Amino acid sequence: MPEPPRPKELPARLLADPLMIEACGARDFGRIFQLVKARAGVYPSMIARRCDLTPSRVGEVIAGHRQLLHMDVIERISDGLRIPGHMLGLARRSWETPQSLAATSREPAGESAPAVELLTAGLPGADVDSILALAAERELGPSTLDALHSSIADYWRRDDTHGGETLRPAVVGQLRYVVDLLKEQRPAPMRDGLHSIAAELARLTGWTYFDARQYNQARAYFTEALGLAKAIEDRQFMANVLACMSLQATYQDKPGDALALVTAAQDQARTAIGTTSRVLAMLAIREAFAHAVLGNHSATHSAISQAHTHFGRINADDPDPAWVAYFDEPKLIVDTGIAHGRLGEGTLAEPLIADALCREHRSNHRGRAFHSFWLARTQLQRGKLDEACHTAMGALAPAVAVSSRRVAGHLREFYEQLEPFRREPAAVAFESRLREVLPRQVSGSLRP
Repeated sequence: MPEPPRPKELPARLLADPLMIEACGARDFGRIFQLVKARAGVYPSMIARRCDLTPSRVGEVIAGHRQLLHMDVIERISDGLRIPGHMLGLARRSWETPQSLAATSREPAGESAPAVELLTAGLPGADVDSILALAAERELGPSTLDALHSSIADYWRRDDTHGGETLRPAVVGQLRYVVDLLKEQRPAPMRDGLHSIAAELARLTGWTYFDARQYNQARAYFTEALGLAKAIEDRQFMANVLACMSLQATYQDKPGDALALVTAAQDQARTAIGTTSRVLAMLAIREAFAHAVLGNHSATHSAISQAHTHFGRINADDPDPAWVAYFDEPKLIVDTGIAHGRLGEGTLAEPLIADALCREHRSNHRGRAFHSFWLARTQLQRGKLDEACHTAMGALAPAVAVSSRRVAGHLREFYEQLEPFRREPAAVAFESRLREVLPRQVSGSLRP
C-alpha cells in the first residue's frame, strides 16, 4: 500500500513571521489557524483533515470558544501543519532533523551521538575545559559566556576554511547544551546572554545546512534562531536571520520569498535600538540580490546605491554586532558585483568581483572559490573564454579544500555553461584539470 502524501510545508515567510512565532509560543491555536488560512491558503476543513480534528472543533478554536491543551492534539497539529516542534514547545518531530541527528546518507554517522558526547568530542581545544568546568557550576558567570562566544567565533573561522559539515555535530551539541541551561531560572543578564548564544548557534547550524543545500533542515534551524532572538527582543539579530533565509530563497529560485524575507529583516532592523550602518548596508545588498533574481534592474540599482550610502556612514566606534564584522569593504564590492552579475550586467560585474578577489583573505577557501566561479561565469558571459577558464582553474584548489555543496553547485553551473565551447583549447585544458582534481564528479554528477 503506498504511503500517504507528505503534508505540504508552510511558507518560510509565515514560519519566520514574528506574529506566527508569538502565536506558537503562546500555543494560541486560534491565531495560528487564522494565520495559516490567510497566509498559506490552508482552510479550516483542510486543517481539520490534516490534524485529525473535526471541522466544528477547528471552528470553535478559531472563534475563541475552545482551547487545545492536550499534548497529543498539539503534536498532531505540529505534524499535520508542519510547524517545527520547538515553535510549539515540543521535541523535534520525526519529520524534522531528529534531535539526535540520526545519520542520513549525506551526513556523518557520528551525528547520532548524544549531545554530551558531541560536546566533549567536538568543541575547539582551548575552550573545552573552561566551558565544561564552568558549566558544571550551579552559578554561571560572565566567563562562561565569554568561553561560549569564543567557541562560536572559532566555528565561523573553521566554516570559512573547511565548510560546516564536519563542525555540525559539535555545534548542535553545544546548542542543545545551552538550551538546557536556559531551562533553569537565571538572572536576567545571564539568561539574555544564553539566549543570544543559543540564537547564534542555531543560525550557524542553519547556515551549515544551507551551505550543504539541505534547505528544509536549514529553515528549521533558522526559525529556531528567530524564536530565541525574539525571546530577548534582539531585533538586529532577527534581521540577520531573516537575511540568511532571504539568501537561501534566492538559491531555491524563490525570488518573491527572498524579497519578502529581506523586507521583514529591514523592518526589524529599523525598529531596533542602535541598528548600525554596517547592518543596514548588509541588508540592502541582500535586497539587491532579491531584486536581481526577479530581474528588476532599477530596484536592484537602487538597493545597491542604498548599501553603499549606508556603508559610507560607518564609523570606527560604531557598536557593530560581532556577526556583521565580516561585511567589510571587499565583501561590499564583491556582493555588488554579484548583484550586477545576476542581472547579466557583466561589464559592471567583472571588475568589481576581480578587485574584491585580490583583497580577499586566502584562508577563506569557500569565499575564494565561490567568488572565483562568479568571476569566471561573468567573463564567459562577456565572451572571454580563455580568461574564464583560467579563473575557474584557479578556483579548483579552494573548491576542493572546502566541503560546500553550494560551491560545488557553482562549479557545476560553470561546467554546464562551457558546453558550447567543449572543443576549444581553453575548455579542454580546464576539463583536463578538473578530471585530475575531481575525477568522480566529472564522470558523474557534473555531467550535464
